[in-house]
Amino acid sequence: MFKNMLTEFKKFAMRGNVMDMAVGIIIGAAFGKIVDSLVKDIIMPPLGILLGKIDFANLFFVLKNGAAQQGPYVSIEAAKAAGAVTLNVGNFMNTVISFIIVAFAVFMLIKGMNTLQAKLESKEEKEAKDAEPITKECPFCCSVIPVRAVKCPDCTADLPPEKITKKKK
Repeated sequence: MFKNMLTEFKKFAMRGNVMDMAVGIIIGAAFGKIVDSLVKDIIMPPLGILLGKIDFANLFFVLKNGAAQQGPYVSIEAAKAAGAVTLNVGNFMNTVISFIIVAFAVFMLIKGMNTLQAKLESKEEKEAKDAEPITKECPFCCSVIPVRAVKCPDCTADLPPEKITKKKK
């Protein structure tokens, strides 16, 4: 029974869409780390300077002082080490900005994919409209015959060009 389950799992794991999903998750995790670094190391320091030399990584409010040591605390880590309860506003702001950047990147990716898919679908529809029909219907017996036929093979009627109804296959 275990061997059978293992075989089924191998078949499942080796399917193309599962492998694509795994690659997507790995790339997504790496992209998340890049965006996190972008926010913490590139965007927030200049923004902190513009807003009065605020270090967003250490922007927090003490809700309850620690038993080991009373505030003020230099950093979140110092407050946590003292047993203080903190509201970490700066970390939350960094996470929100990271989320907005990732969400925008995903939006642009999906928008691009939808645009490409719409172009491909419209091209296929145009090709289908431009394609000449290969069959037509006999106006006398209603059988489907080749479009180039001048005589119906079923009823042997001569087919006048003005009475031919063309049908796509």
